[in-house]
Amino acid sequence: MELRTACSPKDAKHYDTDRLRSEFLIQDLFKKDEIKYVYSHIDRIIVGGGIPASKKLFIEAGDELRAEYFLQRREMGIFNIGGEGIVTVDGEEYVLRYKDAIYVGRGVKEVTLDSKDYANPAKFYFNSTPAHTSYPTVLVKPEEAFTKELGALETSNHRILRRYIHPGYVESCQLVMGMTSLCEGSVWNTMPCHTHDRRMEVYLYFELKEDDIVIHLMGEPDETRHIVMRNEEAVISPSWSIHSASATRNYTFIWGMAGENQDFDDMDDVKMTDIR
Repeated sequence: MELRTACSPKDAKHYDTDRLRSEFLIQDLFKKDEIKYVYSHIDRIIVGGGIPASKKLFIEAGDELRAEYFLQRREMGIFNIGGEGIVTVDGEEYVLRYKDAIYVGRGVKEVTLDSKDYANPAKFYFNSTPAHTSYPTVLVKPEEAFTKELGALETSNHRILRRYIHPGYVESCQLVMGMTSLCEGSVWNTMPCHTHDRRMEVYLYFELKEDDIVIHLMGEPDETRHIVMRNEEAVISPSWSIHSASATRNYTFIWGMAGENQDFDDMDDVKMTDIR
């Protein structure tokens, strides 16, 4: 399990390109027959991914958690962005199609990831956060998620937002997750931008071609920096940082939030005239 420590915005504004990338960018998340875990000290979120290409994969705690099993004190949300897959939760199987997700609550002892067809394997991505109590396992399909159309083609940010794990639909302790898809011709997400001091966020960008790039904007609103990203890479966004991007084509991203506040609309909006 790879560990990432938290950092101060006063320090981050002095980072060069390599340091920014090493602190916030997560690459090589999807390896065949292996699960990669990145543990961030920022709200103790764990970001992970893996491809069951020839065998079932087990979500394991590792020495870093000092726990008997991964979800002893945690909850998690798992998305599938590959071929049809199977998530088994304490012996009960759930089939996940492309862009399906599942919430798994605290206290579940065994979670495994598998593919229906190893010739077209599933590709699982997950976020996990500390949890104070247990909530039921829930499978969420994109057509069942809360859906909202935002932006416009004229401003290059026409997009469809879907909330998968959120209060009032899929209950959780602190984890909130969803997916946003940009429509053809649009390239901007989360612009105008915002921060939310009560929670951090992680973005996973996907549905990009090999030679496409995403310019992810981060940093304090008056001290912005950027990270060049590519398909199926994730980025950690501290609560003090904006999180916005433009790319060479439209794309989709999975967002996950952790912190003390689950209110999606609790944002500190940034005026366009204040961004530097």
